[in-house]
Amino acid sequence: MAANQQRPYRRPGYRITLAGQDITPRINGRLINLRIRSQRGQEADQLDISLTDHDGLLDIPPSGATLSVAIGWLDEGLIDRGVFTVDEITHSGSPDQLTIRARAADMGSLLPGKRSQSWHDITLGEIVDTIAGRHELSPVVGDTLSGIRIDHIDQTDESDLNFLTRLGKRYDAIAAIKSERMLFTLVGEALTASGLALPAATLTRRDGDQHRFSRTDRDADSYTGVKAYWNDTKGAERKEVIAGAKDKSKELRETYASEADAMEAAKSEWRRIQRGAATFDLTLAHGHPDLIPETPLTLSGWKSQIDGTDWLITEVEDSLDDSGYGTRIKCEIQNSSE
Repeated sequence: MAANQQRPYRRPGYRITLAGQDITPRINGRLINLRIRSQRGQEADQLDISLTDHDGLLDIPPSGATLSVAIGWLDEGLIDRGVFTVDEITHSGSPDQLTIRARAADMGSLLPGKRSQSWHDITLGEIVDTIAGRHELSPVVGDTLSGIRIDHIDQTDESDLNFLTRLGKRYDAIAAIKSERMLFTLVGEALTASGLALPAATLTRRDGDQHRFSRTDRDADSYTGVKAYWNDTKGAERKEVIAGAKDKSKELRETYASEADAMEAAKSEWRRIQRGAATFDLTLAHGHPDLIPETPLTLSGWKSQIDGTDWLITEVEDSLDDSGYGTRIKCEIQNSSE
């Protein structure tokens, strides 16, 4: 009895609203599985709901219907996981079952059309502010990137989506739209959609059910740095910059307009190589609705190489079914501050 009092039974719960109306009471007792997959960057978050329709009384929601979902533990409060648009419906049987797939709005649908524009002597923060403004979105630009000045870059017959994606790749940034905000933040800067710092999380071996640690030494051992080239118009020559060490450096193909642009590109690629040196996947026996992509993570109770690494969550999948509520996370190495 004392042990039970110390560790009370936790009841998982969820809340689903359809077009602003709470439909949770209508589907309680019908839920087979609820799964939410959250990813960083441009990849749209995905919601899958499977319901039993044994009595034929379920209505099929129309395509384009909006669903809001919250999940968590009833005694601790549910956590909102976003708004999703229904884009796929399957009704199968027997026994009859309704499966709903919905996705969060992706950048492609929110940033339509192509345009041509030259950007000259401008900061990244000013570029994102301009693009966000013409799409009626609020900009959230990380402090690390906001003040970086670009001498010149052209957007030629290119959508704002492709242009932001190109900038994100050059500066190792996450370009995404969340909650009517345009995010442009350095990978690992760990900001919420509102621009607030994400709190770091700590997980111990007792929290996990299954894990998988993988170290890939190919790029990490092959390269000691990254080399990029830029055109020195005054000296009429092609020059190079190095991020990391020179002896076994990876060369970028593009030639950049300035030394600063080349260095930023080299530093970004070097960060990507370092992050990809190891990955860690963990299935949590009890769900953690507070974990989201970009959350810094500390691990304890595994091998020293695992515990001694600073991790960054890149993907989260929450699943609620008859077996309970669990969370699966994927992680990569978090870059150290420069």
